Amino acid sequence: MFLCDTNIISELARPEPNVGVVTWATGVSQMALSVITLEEIFYGLAAKPSPRIQSWFDLFFNSQCIIFPINEAVAKRAGELRGILRTQGKSRTQADMLIAATAQIHQLTLVTRNTRDFEGCGIPLLNPFRD
Repeated sequence: MFLCDTNIISELARPEPNVGVVTWATGVSQMALSVITLEEIFYGLAAKPSPRIQSWFDLFFNSQCIIFPINEAVAKRAGELRGILRTQGKSRTQADMLIAATAQIHQLTLVTRNTRDFEGCGIPLLNPFRD
């Protein structure tokens, strides 16, 4: 199974999504999201409401995805990743490290356009925009 970053789900909701992302998504029966991605999506919808996009997300959330919560193991691993990377001079956001830790704890490949944000986290990465 794959854990999708916010940019992948947002791309799929576009009127004309990237062909590589659509091709990848067509071959996947189910996608997983971090609760962090869910928050980012609803933040975007509240800041810039769109009935079409809201409708797409409602259908998507009810049919095609599993949402992973932040639990103690994920929070602990995210803190460790962020601290280790910080000692290497690599600053990362809390949200990104929570997503990376979710992928690591659940042994998922993270699908994202922003692979650079997750380098050094010890998780498999896939960028359907170019892979």
